[in-house]
Amino acid sequence: MAVIEAGSRTLRAGVGAPSAADDMPGRPADPAVDRELREVEAELLGRWPETKLDPSLVRMRAMMDVLGEPQRGYPSIHITGTNGKTTTARMIERLLLAFELRVGRYTSPHVQAITERISLDGSPIAAERFIETYRDLQPYVEMVDAAQEHRLSFFEVITSMAYAAFADAPVDVAVVEVGMGGSWDATNVIDAQVAVVTPIALDHTDRLGTTPGEIAVEKSGIVKKGATAVLAAQPADAAHTLLKRAVEVDATIAREGAEFGVTAREVAVGGQLLTLRGLGGAYDQVFLPLHGEHQAQNAAVALAAVEAFFGIGQVHQRTLDIDTVRAAFAAVTSPGRLEVMRRSPTVVLDAAHNPAGALATAAAVREAFDFTHLVGVIGPSREKDVRGLLEAFEPVLAEVVVTRNSTTRAMDVDDLAALAVEVFGEDRVQVEPRLDDALEAAITLAEDEGAYSGAGVLVTGSVFTVGEARLLLGRG
Repeated sequence: MAVIEAGSRTLRAGVGAPSAADDMPGRPADPAVDRELREVEAELLGRWPETKLDPSLVRMRAMMDVLGEPQRGYPSIHITGTNGKTTTARMIERLLLAFELRVGRYTSPHVQAITERISLDGSPIAAERFIETYRDLQPYVEMVDAAQEHRLSFFEVITSMAYAAFADAPVDVAVVEVGMGGSWDATNVIDAQVAVVTPIALDHTDRLGTTPGEIAVEKSGIVKKGATAVLAAQPADAAHTLLKRAVEVDATIAREGAEFGVTAREVAVGGQLLTLRGLGGAYDQVFLPLHGEHQAQNAAVALAAVEAFFGIGQVHQRTLDIDTVRAAFAAVTSPGRLEVMRRSPTVVLDAAHNPAGALATAAAVREAFDFTHLVGVIGPSREKDVRGLLEAFEPVLAEVVVTRNSTTRAMDVDDLAALAVEVFGEDRVQVEPRLDDALEAAITLAEDEGAYSGAGVLVTGSVFTVGEARLLLGRG
């Protein structure tokens, strides 16, 4: 573990950050393991879907009780918000790993493989270990199922698996992303010493509320008594709600724009160069291999969260070791977030799935790429604000190919086409119900512009669409 020297100006670690290699898992090489993993996944998917929200922690508390409260065996950093949660979690993980801590990370949904959701030491849990964890918990799951009005949901079981796997490892710290909301989310059986709230915007309005302030009520529930609340910049009503909650539970408050933030940034080859103001001081010459102002803001939030975890800003008035911080951020990856998959023409994947995320992505595309003709491949989920998503992308897309992914949540392609025609006009819309055909059509449209025209393709609208496109484009 990292050693904090009381007399020094900085917190130092003995090793640099892990490599930036793609950490996305493929299917297991062993056919028997692959078959059993598919069986486990099918059993999990036979439960309540993770999109079904039941405002109760009764089942999760019962499950933690029969498992011996594994989530109490390590400190944790809990992350909620509307956009940027997974990337912020990955940044926090990289920083903690660079300071020689053993880290467990739990995020959702997965891009390609279900094992991505539970990471140990910076890599997705091995398929064999995922299967073993599920089988070990299965008798306890059945015990809780039998005692409750409703069976444990898909998300509740996987959350239980993550907490058990982290305890078994064991980890020094768990970085946990909520599934939806906060107060009643299955992850909220932990008492995290650091609670992070990324920017709140309108999403899941049928379940969480119709204004940022209403949504913040649910999300503020992860801020526990005596914790540190690390708050990204928020709409005014959401900020008021979060600050009110922090005062009620006597939490320490760290706000982007007040206690920490981004003080300078410039576009660089393959990403951006940042100067960050943390809780303990300035960190300059920080290279982040991700595009967009929103990713710089995520980096500032992640840095503040790790500083708060180490007690900086309260116990320690100093900075983290700058070389370790630089190495950690340089190693950050976030698959499916403005990820370049191929060149000539350039194909970029981005998992934006709501209007706020789409606006951030559109701004980042303008800033980081010099496209003169960008073709969109859009395949959203039907429960999203699809019109708002399309309107956010319209200024940067010359034309769109509308499609769908293979999930049951995918929007009907004819309904999507009708909306797209209203936003883009009939001449700019092409319909391809199959994602592979949509990718081929979009690449052809870009190639037709000529090799030196600055044409490209952006695949977006859903994490599921991006994950399937990633596989089709050879990453898997």
